[in-house]
Amino acid sequence: MNLKSIIPVLVFVCCITGLSVRAQDFLAGGKVTGNFQLDAQVYKADSAIGAGEVEEKMLMNAFANLLYSNGNFNAGMRFETYLNPMLGFDPRYEGSGVPYWFGSWKNDQFEITVGNFYEQFGSGMVLRSYEERNLGYDNALKGARVKFSPVAGVTLKGLIGTQRFFWDQGPGIVRGLDGDFALNDLFDKAGKCKTRVTVGGSFVSKYQALEEIIVNDTSLLKLPANVAAWSARFNLSRGGFNLDGEFASKMNDPSNMNKFIYKNGHSLLLQASYSQKGFGIIASAKRTDNMSFKSNRNERGSVLDINYLPALTRQHTYSLAAMYPYATQPNGEMAFQGQVNYKIKKGSRLGGKYGTDIALNFSRITSIENELPEGTTTIVSGTDGYTSSFLKFGDELYFQDFNLEVQHKFGSKFKLLVSYLNLNYNIAVIEGHPEDSVPVKAHILIADMTYKFDQKNALKIELQHLGTKQDEGDWLHFLAEYTVAPKWFFTVSDQYNYGNPDKDRRYHYPTVAAGYTAGSSRVSLSYGKQREGILCVGGVCRPVPASNGFAVTITSSF
Repeated sequence: MNLKSIIPVLVFVCCITGLSVRAQDFLAGGKVTGNFQLDAQVYKADSAIGAGEVEEKMLMNAFANLLYSNGNFNAGMRFETYLNPMLGFDPRYEGSGVPYWFGSWKNDQFEITVGNFYEQFGSGMVLRSYEERNLGYDNALKGARVKFSPVAGVTLKGLIGTQRFFWDQGPGIVRGLDGDFALNDLFDKAGKCKTRVTVGGSFVSKYQALEEIIVNDTSLLKLPANVAAWSARFNLSRGGFNLDGEFASKMNDPSNMNKFIYKNGHSLLLQASYSQKGFGIIASAKRTDNMSFKSNRNERGSVLDINYLPALTRQHTYSLAAMYPYATQPNGEMAFQGQVNYKIKKGSRLGGKYGTDIALNFSRITSIENELPEGTTTIVSGTDGYTSSFLKFGDELYFQDFNLEVQHKFGSKFKLLVSYLNLNYNIAVIEGHPEDSVPVKAHILIADMTYKFDQKNALKIELQHLGTKQDEGDWLHFLAEYTVAPKWFFTVSDQYNYGNPDKDRRYHYPTVAAGYTAGSSRVSLSYGKQREGILCVGGVCRPVPASNGFAVTITSSF
């Protein structure tokens, strides 16, 4: 453990142990909570599926959070160890230490935090710091944050810090101000108005030292040290109706992500929903143009992102449905998503005794329309790059997903879910394949059946089929899981790439797994093969390499 790791540990220990009788009295009324997780896998080379030799044979990711709270005071730390990072996680995580620690204090009006923290302004389009452990993603801020609520209905925030960059901090300094104003709490304290309105706004800037670079072997570009972004948002609700929107804008920010152009960026997100008993509908639309915002202009991928651009697609959980997930395109996309949920009434012919749930979802994402300057055929660094009409869709389809899901309960013991998906997936854009790669068009069918033998014993069976003429061809997936509640589960599954155009690569990917739960602790073991692919959460993705081996996961909390 290096000095950087030891310092926060010592600070935290001092907070917990105290250095005087007064500190001991303070600790007497406190509470300590925490949680732990360990993921490890023993790897076996399997040339058939593309799983290479792992020198260490076994790789492991683990973390432990420890939180102390006493009245208005909170302190916490997280120890992490990657020995070495599991396949699919960035190798720069290698090592052990305490990358996250904080102390905070609050009263009725103020909350002050120093150390590491996560924060989101509005929908996140100008600032969102968060972690997604399954992706190996963590852009926590390290610095100071103040929240201030002077009166009911007003929340103000201010922060300054640098972002986590594996075991170090990124070179850019992030500064932000945010305000939320609940107009009903301010002007209708009696609560007579049935329509509720909230407005808000944010301002974020990043500083990275002025830099001059040469591009195309001829052009000398001066890159701005300070880049500002702002957003304005609203939310309006009445009864079952809700409407919210946010517009974000960013000044010129030449970077590795946009080929060092000086065009301003923006993003607009609109969402509307209506619900009543047995019926709900939601529609959302988004336009994004040149909105990558990083605290290091030279980085690519998903590291050191200051903001977050949500993907307007359904997040599928079934294995084959999630085989082609969408990754947000910050340089430009036009997106639309709509969903209808309907419950056929209980006691009707189609609803049966328990009713039938139907969910219909559609999303479509395309490029934005843009025009290059006269006489150019590609984006030129050091210029504004292109012009774009705000309301026009581009000609290139990035992603389209039509899916229908029906759930019905047949008596008290048997439940059935049936789903159909029609996907169009631009593999060249989303995964960076060659530009001439043919988009994947897939049809996916899913049947999920659960039978409860009694209050403790249940059997779940999944049958999935993916049909496509592109990429690796057709797939079958089978899963059977037996549960003995609340402690045990046993699973057998297999994926079979039976339609691969290369007949020599029509492989099976079998897996067996078992797990045991005792209170808040859980242990699961598995052995099998993992196909190569992409894992995405909310439009942020990481590649998952092929693997073969034994895996264990242990989680616990107290």
